[in-house]
Amino acid sequence: MSGFNLQELMSQAKQQYETLQKKMEQTVVEASAGGGTVTVKMDGRKQVLAIAIDPEAIKAGDVEMLQDLVMAALNEAGRKVDQAMQSTMGGMLGGIAGNL
Repeated sequence: MSGFNLQELMSQAKQQYETLQKKMEQTVVEASAGGGTVTVKMDGRKQVLAIAIDPEAIKAGDVEMLQDLVMAALNEAGRKVDQAMQSTMGGMLGGIAGNL
C-alpha cells in the first residue's frame, strides 16, 4: 500500500481534533425569539454564554410565553451551532480524505 501511512493519518486526525476543539470554543452564535424579546448567546460546545430578556416581557407577566421564547431561542442557537460545526467539520474531513 504505497502512499498510505496510518501513523501519519492518525497524527493528522489528532491535529484536526485539536483544531476542532479550539474552533468549538471560539465559535459564538446568537439567536433570538419573539422579535428580539429573548436573545441567547451560545458557544460551539453548546454552552450558554448569555441570555438577555427584554424587561417589557417580564412586565407583561405572561410566564408561559416567556418560557416558550427562551426555549425557542435556545433551540435556534443549538441549530446554528450544529450548522457552524457541520460546515467546519466538512472542510476538515475533506483534508484528511484527500490524503487517503
